[in-house]
Amino acid sequence: MRRLTLLALLATAAPAHALDLTATVLANKTAYIPPQCYTKTEDAQGAVHNPCQTCHTLPRAPNFVSDPDLQQDYAMPGPALENPWTNLFVDRRAAVAATDAEEIRDWVRTDNYRGADGRPVLAARLDRLPPEWDANGDGAWAGYRPDAFFAFDDEGFDHAPDGRRTGWRAFAYVPLPGTFWPTNGSTDDVMIRLPDAYRQTADGTESLAVYKANLAITEALINRADVAIEPMDEAALGVDLNRDGALATATRVAFAFAPLEGVTMHWAGRAGTLGPKEAPLAAGLYPLGTEFLHSVRYLDPRPEGVTMAPRMKELRYMKKTSWQNYADLEEGALAEKKEDADFPDRPKQFFGSAEAGIPNGMGWRLQGFIEDAAGDLRPQSFEETVFCMGCHGSIGTTDDSTFAFPRKLSGPGSFRDGWYHWTQKGLSGTPDLVRADGQGDYAHYLRTNHAGDEFRSNAEVIAAWLEDGDLADDKAAALTADIAPLVTPSPERAIALDAAYRMIVREQSFVKGRDATITPQDATVWRRVEQDAPTGITEPADPWFYRLKR
Repeated sequence: MRRLTLLALLATAAPAHALDLTATVLANKTAYIPPQCYTKTEDAQGAVHNPCQTCHTLPRAPNFVSDPDLQQDYAMPGPALENPWTNLFVDRRAAVAATDAEEIRDWVRTDNYRGADGRPVLAARLDRLPPEWDANGDGAWAGYRPDAFFAFDDEGFDHAPDGRRTGWRAFAYVPLPGTFWPTNGSTDDVMIRLPDAYRQTADGTESLAVYKANLAITEALINRADVAIEPMDEAALGVDLNRDGALATATRVAFAFAPLEGVTMHWAGRAGTLGPKEAPLAAGLYPLGTEFLHSVRYLDPRPEGVTMAPRMKELRYMKKTSWQNYADLEEGALAEKKEDADFPDRPKQFFGSAEAGIPNGMGWRLQGFIEDAAGDLRPQSFEETVFCMGCHGSIGTTDDSTFAFPRKLSGPGSFRDGWYHWTQKGLSGTPDLVRADGQGDYAHYLRTNHAGDEFRSNAEVIAAWLEDGDLADDKAAALTADIAPLVTPSPERAIALDAAYRMIVREQSFVKGRDATITPQDATVWRRVEQDAPTGITEPADPWFYRLKR
C-alpha cells in the first residue's frame, strides 16, 4: 500500500469549504490587479528588472489602451497599496518536502474533466445544478456549459464521442513570457470556436472548408498580415481569398483593410451573405460570437519529459457577446484614462455574476471554473472571476482582449500550420517569436528581466540560462530554434510546484493568490507599495509586435 503523508491525510479529512456563488461584493476591491504587479523591480544590488513589459506596453490599434508608463511607476489606487495576495508570503518548503512524489503524480494524472464515457463531468453536474451554484436562483445554469471533449483530429478539430465536430479547434502558440511558462507552475492550452454562420455554406450546410477559410481570415485580421493556406476553391467558398480578382484556387488569404478607401476583406460561406451588423469585420478584431476555451493544468513528469497533465487546475472561457468598433473602443479607453486621472483611488467596477460571467467592457464576457477542495471543477466565484480581468481587461499588450492567438505558430516549417493540441505535439522544437527589432521575444525578456519569472524565484532558469544575470549570445541563438529547454522544468521542480499549488486548492484560498510559490517572496515582492513610486525602469520596453519607428 502506497504511503500517504500526514499532509495528505489531514487534507483528506478536511471539511469541504462553503462557497457563496451568489455574492457579488468583493472582499478584495482590486482583485483585478494581479500579484505580479507587486514585484520589486529593483533588487538589493540596485539592478533593474522589467517583467512589466509583458502586459503594459504600446498597443496596436484597435487596442487604444496605451500603458507603457505602468512599467515606470506603481500607479495603483489607494485600496490596492496593501498587497492582498498573501499566499505569496507563505512558506511551503516543509510541506512540499513531505509530499509523496508518487502520490502527487497519481493526483495530476487523474482526469477531473472527463468521466469514463469521455464526456465532461462538470457539464453533467451543471445539468443537475447544485443550489449553491445557482447564482440567480432560477434552478438552471445560465452560463457556459463545458462542451469540449479534448479529442482532436489531425487538423486540431475537437470531436464528441459520436464523431461530431464540436466547433472547437486547438492551436499551438508561443507562451507568453513569465507566468505562462510551464517552468513557472502550469501548462495550458487554448481553443477557438467561431459561430455557426462561419462554419456553413451560403445555404446553411455545415462545411469544413468554409470553417477553415474563415479561421484563416480571422488569423489574417488579427495579425494584419497575409496567411498561407492549403489550396482552397474560392468559387465554392464564395470569396476571393487572395484578392486577385478571380474566383479560382487560392493558397493564401491576402490581408486588406482600408475601409475609407473601399478596401476590405470578406467572410466565406453564410457569414459572407450576412450584413455588417450580423457579421462585422475589422482588422484586429474577432468575429462577433467568437469563443475561446483555455485549460490551465498541472505538470506531469514522465520519462520522456515534463508534459501537460490530464488534471485541470482551471477551465477559462470567454465569448465576444457584443461588437465594439474602433470609435467605441477608443472612446472606452479614453474614458477609463479620464476616470483614472479624476479618481485615482477609485477601484474599477465590475458587473455580472459567477453564473452569467463578467463583461470586460470591450465586448467580451468571461467565466471560469476552478478546483474545489476535493479537486473537482466548480464555478469560480465572482471575485475569483474578477481576477481574470487583470489580463483580459485594459492593458496594452492584448489584441482584442486576447494573448494566445496573435502568438499562434504558422508559416513554413510549422507543424500542421499551428493547428494542433499540445497533447499531439509538445513544445519541443517550437521556435521563439521574432520581434520587430530582430531579437527573439524570449531572449529580449531574459535580457531585460534578468530572470525567468516575475518574482525571480525560478532558480533553475537563472542557473541554466543567465550568467551574472545576462543571456549569452549562444543561448539566445539556441532559443530561435527551440524554446522547450528554457520553459520546461526539471521533474523535481514540477513535482514541487504541483504540490505547492495543491495546498492552495485544499485551502480554497484562491482569493489570496493562485501562484505556485514554495518559498516566501518577500525578497522580490512588496507587501505594501507606495502610490506612484518609481519602479526604477527608466526606458519602457516595446512589445514584440511594435512596428512603428520612434
